[in-house]
Amino acid sequence: MRIADVLRNKGAAVVTIHPDATVMELIAGLAEHNIGAMVVIGRDGLEGVASERDVVRQLQVHGASLLARPVSAIMTRLVATCTKTDSADDVSMLMTEHRARHIPVLEDGRLAGIVSIGDVVKSRMEELQAEHEQLRDYIAQG
Repeated sequence: MRIADVLRNKGAAVVTIHPDATVMELIAGLAEHNIGAMVVIGRDGLEGVASERDVVRQLQVHGASLLARPVSAIMTRLVATCTKTDSADDVSMLMTEHRARHIPVLEDGRLAGIVSIGDVVKSRMEELQAEHEQLRDYIAQG
């Protein structure tokens, strides 16, 4: 299964945030959209990813004052990315190597979607279920 298939199933909408937005705005957006991360887009395009994990780690260091800081202060800057033509298995390996739960999808250098570890696992489970049903039908015809 390709990432294009994953995006087709889940949708390609991506919630983004500006690097100058506050961490409080980030948290509000994560809660409003019921998501675990936002792609940080600045003047020059993709600048990073800001996740719940980033907030929690920095909250432990800075306390409540973190909420007024800019997203750029906590975001993950070195972001692994993929393309729509990458396989879900390859992206799963990329997530494991980079210990990332969210991977932006780029097409011609532009943001085309985002996939989470949950999206990849769900697509793999659907693929296995389809294979199981095909094998069961094949055996039943036997």
